[in-house]
This record gives sequence, C-alpha cells and structure tokens, in this order.
Amino acid sequence: MWSAVGSLAAWLWLLLGQGFFWRTDVRLPPREDPAPDDWPAVCVVVPARDEAAVLSASLPSLLAQDYQGRAEVFLIDDGSTDGTGELARELSRRRGGLPLTVASPGEPPAGWTGKLWAVRHGIGLARARVPEYLLLTDADIAHAPDSLRHLVAAARTGGFDVVSQMARLRVETRWERLVVPAFVYFFAQLYPFRRIGRRGARTAAAAGGCVLLRTEAAERARIPDAIRQAVIDDVALARAVKGGGGHVWLGLAERVDSVRPYPLLRDLWRMVSRSAYAQLRHNPLVLLGTVAGLTLVYLVPPVALAVGLAAGSAVAALAGGLAWLVMTGTYVPMLRYYRRPPWFAPLLPFTALLYLLMTVDSAVQHHRGRGAAWKGRTYARPDAVPDEG
Repeated sequence: MWSAVGSLAAWLWLLLGQGFFWRTDVRLPPREDPAPDDWPAVCVVVPARDEAAVLSASLPSLLAQDYQGRAEVFLIDDGSTDGTGELARELSRRRGGLPLTVASPGEPPAGWTGKLWAVRHGIGLARARVPEYLLLTDADIAHAPDSLRHLVAAARTGGFDVVSQMARLRVETRWERLVVPAFVYFFAQLYPFRRIGRRGARTAAAAGGCVLLRTEAAERARIPDAIRQAVIDDVALARAVKGGGGHVWLGLAERVDSVRPYPLLRDLWRMVSRSAYAQLRHNPLVLLGTVAGLTLVYLVPPVALAVGLAAGSAVAALAGGLAWLVMTGTYVPMLRYYRRPPWFAPLLPFTALLYLLMTVDSAVQHHRGRGAAWKGRTYARPDAVPDEG
C-alpha cells in the first residue's frame, strides 16, 4: 500500500514539477530569416565509422541543403573498413550540391573517444573557412532541404550558442515501436527541454545527431578537447557550453530523421546498454538508486493494482491504478509524436522493465571490461585513462 502511495506521489510530482517533460510542443523556436546577403558561413562536420549501409540515405540530404549562405561539408572517416570514405566521394560526384571534403584523422590517442577525435579533426579543418557556426551531425541523420536554414535562423533570432534537435528515430519494426518512443520519453524526463532553454537553469543537454554550435562558443568551452573522454558526448557538450555562459536550446525535430535501423531487440539493447552505466557515472550506488527508482515509479503501479484487487486492499489498488493512469497519460503525447496508437501507452511499465535490465547489463559489461563498446572499440571509464593535459 505504501509503495503504491509513494509511486502515486512520485507521478504527481513528475506530472507537475519536472518541467512538463511529457509535452512534445518544444520545437524550433520562432525565427526571423537573415537578409539575403547576411546568412553566416557554416561548416558541417560528420564523424563516420563504418557507415556505408546508411550513408546513401543521409549524406545526399546534407549536400542538397537549400542554404543561401556559404556552407561546406566535412566527412571525417574514422578508420572505416567498409568503404565509407569512398562512398561519400562517389555520392558527392553523382549528386553535387555543397562542397564535400573527406578526411581521416587516424586512430584516436589514449583518452579520446573515436567520435570526438574525428570531430576535433573536422573542426580543425573547418577553422580555415572561418565559419560562424558548426553543424555537428551523425552519419545516420537525414536532413530536410531547409533544415540548416531553419537551425541558423533560430540560433540567430534566439541568441543561442547551441541549437540541437532530437532526431526522429525509426519506428518501423515491432521492437522499434515499443522501445524507441520510450527512449525519447525517458530522455526528456531526465532533461526537460523547457528547462534546458531557460537562461540561468542548470539543466543542460543536446542530441548528438543534430547540434548547431556557434564557433565562438565552441572555442570558449574548448570543444571537443574538454569532453574528449565523454561517451555521452552530446550532454557533455551542452554542459560545457552552458558552463561557459552559453545559451543552449534542445527540442524535438520536424525536419531531421535517423535512418539507422534497429530491427531486433538485441540491436536496441546494445544501443542503450553501451552508455547507460556511463550516464550513472559508473557508480554502483547510483545504479542501485536508479533500479529502486525505476521499480517504484514504473513497476509498482501495475503490480499494486493487481495485488490490491486480489488482496482486497482498496488503497493499494486505487493508488496503483491512479499512478498507472498518470503514467499512461504522460506517455500518450510522445506516442502521438511518433504516430503510434495510444494503446501502446499502458505497456510503458513493460518497456521500463526492459530499460532497467539494459541498465543493469550495462553495469555488468563495464565491470567485465566490455562496457561502452561501439564498432570494434571499447572505452574505459574516464578515471581509468591518464589525463594528457
């Protein structure tokens, strides 16, 4: 009974006191387009490692950007073995569009993740073009033709140093439909978008698939050197920029989509578990608290409802049922954003159980030395790597 009451209290607080995280109306802020001759220069940096399978669906969308200012794309081939760099050059020759430079930085030194080492190399090349903005975007992200224009206009109008969009992920297979909307829902619960965009608020996050970054802010925050070990690099980037006095905005995308498929549960499991324990700062006590919190908030309500009805405990059944109802109601807007039917919403406790197991598995893999593994590389926890500085 008391667990059910505690869960209901937690959900009432989440509903009203966590930045209205469940609302999905945080989209690109209002904007005013610059004058035709006043569009700033932008360099697009795309780190890519073994991305030939998705590059044909993503890179042409960047090359075809309808942008009135000067823009250029730098694809940084991070040691690919599947012909990613060659395919990028071929796509540029066939499709035309924005100028494309393909380069390789070599293997990352100790203390750097491969992605951030590639980003560093790309930003270094871009500096020669003296851009006002850098667009950091992943190789599996497709942009609508006006995406860059909208990002830059929003950044200038709002005075933002970072404008980031949470790309709309694929929801075509059964497991994608069950797991993906919850992934974004949980992210927004941890980092309420409204708080991120508020000046003076401590909450900071970005979505690595689409980050428009003012070059001056990047230099002031020492991006990416200051976050070179970060596995969850997008959140680390936003914190570094905001810590340096920058203004950050994050919202849901309307013109930016991920084309990477996660057809099987094991694919989604790997995607979540590789960084879940890093999110918990590799701390066993934080892990225990997270497991307890997920259990209380997501698993107790349906169990309390069922046990309360079976045991004749009206309070447990009522509190559990109300908590489950609030949970379901807050999940419906995210399902609508992903064009999923609302009857998926009552399944959120089951999906939360999967995420709980993924998080525990992430900790187990880290303690076995196989944590944060991605495309042939495994990254040690930050305090296990010598600081080159």
